[in-house]
Amino acid sequence: MYKRTIATELQELAKSYPVVEIKGPRQSGKTTLVQSVFPNMPYINLEALDIQEMAKLDPRGFLNKYPKGAILDEIQRVPELLSYIQIIVDASDKKGMFILTGSHQIELHQAISQSLAGRTALLSLLPMSLGELADADKKLSLDEAILKGGYPRIFKDQLDPTKAYRNYFQTYVERDLRELIHIKNLSQFQKFIRICAGRIGQILNLESIGNDVGISSSTVKEWLSILEASYITIRLQPYYENFGKRMIKSSKLYFTDVGLATYLLGIENIAQIARDPLRGSLVENLVVIDLMKFRLNQGRDPQLYYFRDTHGHEMDLIFKSGNMLIPIEIKAAETFNKDFLKNLIYFKNLVNERCDRGFLIYAGEQEQTIGLFKVLHYSNAIEAIS
Repeated sequence: MYKRTIATELQELAKSYPVVEIKGPRQSGKTTLVQSVFPNMPYINLEALDIQEMAKLDPRGFLNKYPKGAILDEIQRVPELLSYIQIIVDASDKKGMFILTGSHQIELHQAISQSLAGRTALLSLLPMSLGELADADKKLSLDEAILKGGYPRIFKDQLDPTKAYRNYFQTYVERDLRELIHIKNLSQFQKFIRICAGRIGQILNLESIGNDVGISSSTVKEWLSILEASYITIRLQPYYENFGKRMIKSSKLYFTDVGLATYLLGIENIAQIARDPLRGSLVENLVVIDLMKFRLNQGRDPQLYYFRDTHGHEMDLIFKSGNMLIPIEIKAAETFNKDFLKNLIYFKNLVNERCDRGFLIYAGEQEQTIGLFKVLHYSNAIEAIS
């Protein structure tokens, strides 16, 4: 088992709330995490069809078997339990009584907001971060990190990442997708996901994606929501204020695991990554998601945005810390070039005193401070938001 940073936050929240829910993509390590943090709690896997049936037929009787509480894995399978959990926790006033996990964002949010509002602490667990991999003594080059991603099982069982992601993707399409939405043409949806992988870090253009896939813009919007609901992708929202210039207000698309995106692009080895024209986009995806993981593992909102105006000035990331705006530029290059600071300088001049520092994240080993800006190796990117 790999040590997960979020474990500390999980323990603390269980001391303050009667219910704690861990959500995230399948195989990100939710079950292993909750069982390791709460080894003495009864564990119930609601994926098992017989257990599902019993819980649905008699939810009150089912929960009565666990008077001191329990871990309920994949709670979205039996959302009927949530109303009864509310009654139990209100009567007992015990903290950390139920630990819930789930993989379907929309279903969980709707069910919990109706039944357990104010009683539940929410955490999101994404695949392992660069820091967690380093703590586990998994020393990866940049291209290895892009190829392998962060799913624990790939490292635990030393799996071939291409085969592992192929199986993961097929399982997602055949099981989760059919439950989330009725799609007649699965091959068309698969094409849609692969096209999305080719748009990493780009401003979303629903019409363009629809034309490439052969579907309407409204269908693209619906399918993007499905990818987000099942934690395959995440959208980075723009940061815009009245800076005196027109701002772009469309979101950008990233994959919650860069290894899956790499597989969807047809990349199967390190040599192919080095030659791929989208390598820069994959590096950007790796860093953006790693910074999101850092914040989520602390139980905080990411507070990460991107910036772009209609004149083409762009920042890969803006971290909003109170009233301060911290710009972050991401480059795949190993050699520093002073031109890399151009956008950072522009943004600093735009927002003036609201920006007192900025960061350039790149693949080079040399770290240095240049005026208000700090140049960091990608493995130390979290310094920018720490």
